[in-house]
Amino acid sequence: MDRVAPDPGPVGALPVALDAMGGDNAPGEIVAGAVQAVRERGIPVVLVGQPRLLYEALAAYDATAEIPIVRAEEALAMDEGALASLRRPRSSIAVACHLLRRGDASAVVSAGSTAGVVATGKLRLRGQHGVGRPAIAVTLPTRPTPTVLLDAGANADAKPEMLVQFAHLGVAFAQTALDLPRPRVGLLTIGSEAEKGNKLIKRAHELLSGTPGIDFDGNIEGHDLLTGRVDVVVADGFTGNVALKTLEGSIRYAFGQFRETIEESAVARFGGMLQRPRLRELYRRLDPEAHGGAVLLGLNGTVVIAHGSSRAGGVAAACELAARLAAGEIVTRIGERIASIPRSHRLW
Repeated sequence: MDRVAPDPGPVGALPVALDAMGGDNAPGEIVAGAVQAVRERGIPVVLVGQPRLLYEALAAYDATAEIPIVRAEEALAMDEGALASLRRPRSSIAVACHLLRRGDASAVVSAGSTAGVVATGKLRLRGQHGVGRPAIAVTLPTRPTPTVLLDAGANADAKPEMLVQFAHLGVAFAQTALDLPRPRVGLLTIGSEAEKGNKLIKRAHELLSGTPGIDFDGNIEGHDLLTGRVDVVVADGFTGNVALKTLEGSIRYAFGQFRETIEESAVARFGGMLQRPRLRELYRRLDPEAHGGAVLLGLNGTVVIAHGSSRAGGVAAACELAARLAAGEIVTRIGERIASIPRSHRLW
């Protein structure tokens, strides 16, 4: 593996290792996002991937001297699953994780296959001491602060004890990324009453109700996800992923229908023009790419998974999120929270 070139960012700032070959629009949009991250957001970045392709892409922005490249000839395809991490040990995401592990990068960002990123991260970075399973955390666009949802897909099958641990991971993330001193935690299920849900949820509710350090606000339902009722929503990976994809699809559908309605008449189009600034702000707030992507919590390193279809702006936002979490020492904060749990309450 080639050595990392000199850091182009502020003195002492480690770069974000960006998997340039992962994603539906790689490497073009990934490189464009790296350029935005460096020039517009001040985030140092190192690109990991095939040098010839990346050099040509950087040359189009006259950025070959600003952003270093680390060689990785292999890449995980978007349709490859977890086993691909074993078949391709020299993939771009694997090399990016290696840079993080040996201290040449502050964080990893990839828009590649979620299953591949999760599996490679677990294999290359390992789980933090005391963390049984890593979880994927995403932020939902609620007011006045976003709501954290986890697990959003890393663990389709879970045990009640794992949901308690996810609550601890989510609280640490909310404190670091959202600056919330005491986040409220809710459990996603089919009813607000304590007895609603399957065996997994009922037992998790019982455990969360007696867990020290967790401000548990009880059960919440799907229609509560965007109300801001709680700061952290806990779910198993299957339920959380379905809920997340449903929200994303609903938002896209609503904007599509709104766009068609505006175009139906001259009066509607005129009204739409008057509201254009507010509509753009609303779209930006609801756009998943604007929030930087999902965060894989519980590993010995900061890993951000950008949307697979991310364009340059989404990639830049993911790099900024990764740099912010690394600077906030999210890994250390999770470790301290897990270590502070009394042994009598460690369920995993």
